[in-house]
Amino acid sequence: MKICFSSTGIDLESELDLRFGRCYYFLIVNTETEEIKAIENEGGISAHGAGVSAAQQVAKEDVDVVVTGNIGPNAMKILEGSDIKIFRGEADTIKSNLEKYKENRIETINSAKSAHFGLGK
Repeated sequence: MKICFSSTGIDLESELDLRFGRCYYFLIVNTETEEIKAIENEGGISAHGAGVSAAQQVAKEDVDVVVTGNIGPNAMKILEGSDIKIFRGEADTIKSNLEKYKENRIETINSAKSAHFGLGK
């Protein structure tokens, strides 16, 4: 299984970025091989459509799950359309959020935030 975390950095000790579309990195953890892949979020610098761009980038990575803090409606629609499950992580390390996911201690995100939530609007 491949789990994608919105992240502030490139390793498991990095903090979960609570913004999906405007996070700095995506940290992808393959739970079967324990491989970790960090990719820079191309959507993070977009003037418009950051969530859409980010969701498309993540979908191309063939992940099964996304763990983030908040997600906008357009990004959510793209991920759900790609059969990617979305969970709400906590302001903590990626490692801690990974452990909580494995222990079924994080909740599914069932509704999106407003489209410009990460911009302070």
